[in-house]
Amino acid sequence: MATIGDFDPLNSTVPATKIELTVSCRNLLDMDTFSKSDPVVVLYVQGIGTKEWREFGRTEVIDNTLNPDFVRKFVLDFFFEEKQNLRFDVYNVDTRSSNISKHDFLGQMFCTLGEIIGSTGSRLERTLSGIPGKKCGNIIFTAEELSNCRDIATMQLCANKLDKKDFFGKSDPFLVFYRSNEDGTFTICHKTEVIKNTLNPVWQPFTIPVRALCNGDYDRTVKVDVYDWDRNGSHDFIGEFTTSYREFSRGQSQFNVYEVLNHKKKGKKKKYVNSGTVTLLSFKVESEYTFVDFIRGGTQLNFTVAIDFTASNGNPSQPTSLHYMSPYQMNAYAMALKAVGEIIQDYDSDKMFPAYGFGAKLPPDGKISHAFPLNSNSENPNCVGIEGVLEAYFQSLRTVQLYGPTNFAPVINQVARCAEDVTDGSQYFVLLMITDGVISDMVQTKEAVVNAAALPMSIIIVGVGPAEFDAMEELDGDEVRVSSKGRIAERDIVQFVPFRDYIDRQGNQVLSMARLAKDVLAEIPEQLLGFMKTRDIEPQPALPASSTTTTTSSTSTTTTAPIGLNNLCI
Repeated sequence: MATIGDFDPLNSTVPATKIELTVSCRNLLDMDTFSKSDPVVVLYVQGIGTKEWREFGRTEVIDNTLNPDFVRKFVLDFFFEEKQNLRFDVYNVDTRSSNISKHDFLGQMFCTLGEIIGSTGSRLERTLSGIPGKKCGNIIFTAEELSNCRDIATMQLCANKLDKKDFFGKSDPFLVFYRSNEDGTFTICHKTEVIKNTLNPVWQPFTIPVRALCNGDYDRTVKVDVYDWDRNGSHDFIGEFTTSYREFSRGQSQFNVYEVLNHKKKGKKKKYVNSGTVTLLSFKVESEYTFVDFIRGGTQLNFTVAIDFTASNGNPSQPTSLHYMSPYQMNAYAMALKAVGEIIQDYDSDKMFPAYGFGAKLPPDGKISHAFPLNSNSENPNCVGIEGVLEAYFQSLRTVQLYGPTNFAPVINQVARCAEDVTDGSQYFVLLMITDGVISDMVQTKEAVVNAAALPMSIIIVGVGPAEFDAMEELDGDEVRVSSKGRIAERDIVQFVPFRDYIDRQGNQVLSMARLAKDVLAEIPEQLLGFMKTRDIEPQPALPASSTTTTTSSTSTTTTAPIGLNNLCI
């Protein structure tokens, strides 16, 4: 499997085969007292050289079930000539923490990607283990090679006169979409939201890749089940219907009004007609652009750094300080900065990076600042390259007094003002904030994040040191979108990670930095694409192949050969 740093997404040949893994579990352990478990599956892949396991991705969390069918897939590059070792860990999620070790372990299973693909029908079912004396249940995988189809479909459906399933109400209906497999089985590919207490629901429009719906075969059967949601997870089956991508593509018409049939009910009742109807209200297909499409078209990533200079970091002259400058190794701040910056800098042609500090008293008058330039030049806070940022950081440690509090909002708003000026898709702003403690201005920070979510901007927060960062999870909108004063952020733009989770036990700093960079940068392409899509921005035509690119913002001339983004490409 490709490793960090050896793949050039713009000039390399992508592996010919991408495999999509669908995961289900059966008869999981019940770890909750008053309900069922809330399972998630975490996939780890083993490095060929290091033999170490690193997290590849996670499914969504499904509440209150011991028999989950996960919608979120794992998409892996398949190399026939390599033994690709996989490990699947199952957890019961009880808190908001992204630290998986804080959740209840439900079992694990080891296999190779080849074992799954080589199983009959590319379907593998194995027993989970890992808890002595306990039957942990089973985990089931289905593998399918993805087509190269890059279209995405947006559709909206409604239903009429569905069966009433709730004793004291109507029904709480939702739809589950499945694509058919060659062996007659079905693979889940989408779930709609639940519409409460109605027999005539109108679901929100949703977007799905065409390859997820039919994998490029327009006549492949698509099955849609209609359920009534129940809090205990035992959803009532209302009925089903079948269609195809080709039928959907006809749009709103008499062909796309479907009878919802419950075959068990039909067998029992002679006068049974149907359990309601589902109607396609709209259907639109667009070409799906990728992160690389925008980079090829000239979109630049503007990288800004903000470093925590609060007193809780400790006296920089003492070895116990998180800011201590050892002659033998980099501190955690420098490692995080270098790890993320050295990848992002390949996507910024002028290599000029604004760098700020916050929470310090500045000379000569001791005024507290929460957005001071590390190079002491308020007119031009840019540093030349990541090495220039590191140099300015070390120089600031010698001249400012660490103080407090830990305010995030000023520097977020500073970058947001720059992003406001460039919303045409030519630039995308990435702010890296490195901190050791709890945010002091959480109310203002949430408001700043909600405002920034409407701009071409992403925020990476790396927590260093031993502190608990649970409050930081509020800003990372993977599960619950950030809100402020009744407004919800239109996109999830924050990625938070504690650096201690990535430190190599053998003290290998290069490996620690590579792990950190992979995780904190993994969401940037999707966030960039999310902004472009909401603004109907299409990538510019690919720039002509050239060894140099000259920009108007700098006199520097640099090669355009970005490297090290094999874990970012979408």
